[in-house]
Amino acid sequence: MSILSTLRDCRQLKAVSGLTALCLPITLAGHALAADPAPIKIGVIAEAQAIAGASIPQAAQMAADEINAKGGVDGRKIQIVTYDNHSSSADSVRAFQRAVNEDKVNAVIASFISEVVLALEPWASRLKTPLITPGAASNEISKSVHKDYEKNKYTFHGYLTSAALALSVCDAAKELLVDGKKMKTAVIMSEDAAWTKPLDVGYEECLPKIGLKVLDHIRFSPDTTDFTPIFNKIEAAKPDVIITGISHVGVQPTVQWKNQQVPIPMLGISSQATNSTFGSDTNNAADGVIYQSVSGPNVAVTPKSVPFTDNFKKKYGNYPGYAGYTAYDEVYFIADAVKRAGSTDADKMVTALEKTDWEGTIGRVQFYGKDDEFTHSIKYGKGLITGLILQWQDGKQVSVWPKEVAKGQLKFPDFIKTTTH
Repeated sequence: MSILSTLRDCRQLKAVSGLTALCLPITLAGHALAADPAPIKIGVIAEAQAIAGASIPQAAQMAADEINAKGGVDGRKIQIVTYDNHSSSADSVRAFQRAVNEDKVNAVIASFISEVVLALEPWASRLKTPLITPGAASNEISKSVHKDYEKNKYTFHGYLTSAALALSVCDAAKELLVDGKKMKTAVIMSEDAAWTKPLDVGYEECLPKIGLKVLDHIRFSPDTTDFTPIFNKIEAAKPDVIITGISHVGVQPTVQWKNQQVPIPMLGISSQATNSTFGSDTNNAADGVIYQSVSGPNVAVTPKSVPFTDNFKKKYGNYPGYAGYTAYDEVYFIADAVKRAGSTDADKMVTALEKTDWEGTIGRVQFYGKDDEFTHSIKYGKGLITGLILQWQDGKQVSVWPKEVAKGQLKFPDFIKTTTH
């Protein structure tokens, strides 16, 4: 029945009986038929106040706005519902429960902290809701999916595993440091966290293979405020390079590295260094720091990379951190999965997500299958996601590896003692 015919019948009824009130629900019901289709709701649980997490909700919203501007997914708009988890696993679990039970989200993008994602994984299973992390690295996230697929299939690892990150750092160190700078020795310096245990195992395996002998392996508490004893110990070992695994800290060791004029370069994972505010956050002590990321400002990893970073900076005033790139891509490939599935049914979305083949800002995104030990993690390798290496130079982030996207050469501050500057 059309709204017009309903209104006509109401007018006739009113003329006969004066029962206007009876027509009201009929008219409202008619209007409901013409309402917009239900939105596709994506919950975003992130560390909005953390340097490495701030761009997650911002980038997700940007992707949703772009998709909605083009008509959404089959006429359905993307709605982002954000929750600040204050870097807490307990707050994240509460947010996840609220997102699913009260706010009725269809999928959740959550956190760059491995401990948080590992706490959420059982809840994705219990509440049968697709969960994707834009930045956590622990191998255990995707290994859990492999070990008990039917239970944990709702979790997707939308970032490189710690094992893949170690490979990315070693691939780069071989070209940049061993071949390029004739370096031969290294000390591993990592924060004590879930994601760095497999990272360090990866480092210990791949560094000797590329020609860097590991002289020492230091793990420190993320609560450390004075890095003087650590740097003194490293200097005593006289390595050519410090290979890092740091995420929750970053500003403090970088400032002290500069202030103490530690004559050894740092290369590796430094999540906070991926954010464009890191230079000012460290009062420009960051110059010389070499870090791994999945994309970066002005780096055309794909044709989508530079437009995204430029638009992000225009909208928010700074470039995104590493998890901003992945969060942006994730909204797009969730939307793509919903379109291909023709549904927001959780199991149908999981099946569609498993078949993801999406060129995003960080490369070509595909997921490992159930027979791989890293089930539902994004694939690492040439033509897929390899990561890249950038260095802070004169207050800017400059890509230095791989050659295809490099915008500059390694350049160190004067206090760094290497064969060449």
